[in-house]
Amino acid sequence: MIRMLASVRDLEEARIVLDAGVDLIDLKQPADGALGALPVDVIRDVVAFVAGRTLTSATAGNIEPDAAAVQAAMACIAATGVDYVKAGLFPPQWEQGGRDYAAVFAGLRPPGGARRIAVMFADLAPPPELVDAVADAGFDGVMVDTALKTGHSLPDVAGTEWLAAFVERARARKLLCGLAGSLRVAHIESLARLNPDYLGFRGALCSGQARAQGLDADAVRHVRDTLGALSCAAA
Repeated sequence: MIRMLASVRDLEEARIVLDAGVDLIDLKQPADGALGALPVDVIRDVVAFVAGRTLTSATAGNIEPDAAAVQAAMACIAATGVDYVKAGLFPPQWEQGGRDYAAVFAGLRPPGGARRIAVMFADLAPPPELVDAVADAGFDGVMVDTALKTGHSLPDVAGTEWLAAFVERARARKLLCGLAGSLRVAHIESLARLNPDYLGFRGALCSGQARAQGLDADAVRHVRDTLGALSCAAA
């Protein structure tokens, strides 16, 4: 069964997705790029509201690959009580075209208590062996997303063969795996065939399909129902 991750920015949006039966509520600030971090008090409020009724995750922020900075940010988010902390694997100067992953590999550290998900970015040309490094560092999961929110979806920047190899590699290393990145309803069927654990959504759930706008309850239910129908058909 492919599960649904929905990114929310506040308590009101968390209510909408919880009512729709979303499997993982992901807390981040969509107005601040790929992995913008929310204030810790907002995260705590949502975690308290959810109260274990579904899983929660929260991003540590858009942080350059400095091991100490990433670890500190993750520890701060972990203290809110979320089930998973998400850390982006951004190469240095990635916004200016930097694609040297040496510092990313060097910055991976053993877990500090929290369950962790590493986020790779298909449009930043991550090396496939980064999945193995994530597993070796003790992460619990890995996702692939898009870093540059310029209107291109994950299937626009990564071919089916690349995505299938990513999922296969993650599964071989026993990592929870997910696909995200400006996904639309039209992408669900083809990506579900790759059998990731999660498909992640933000823009497709929003008014006008715009990720910085508020969530639309009908859009959330439509994505949830589409995933549910695929799961039933596959059963």
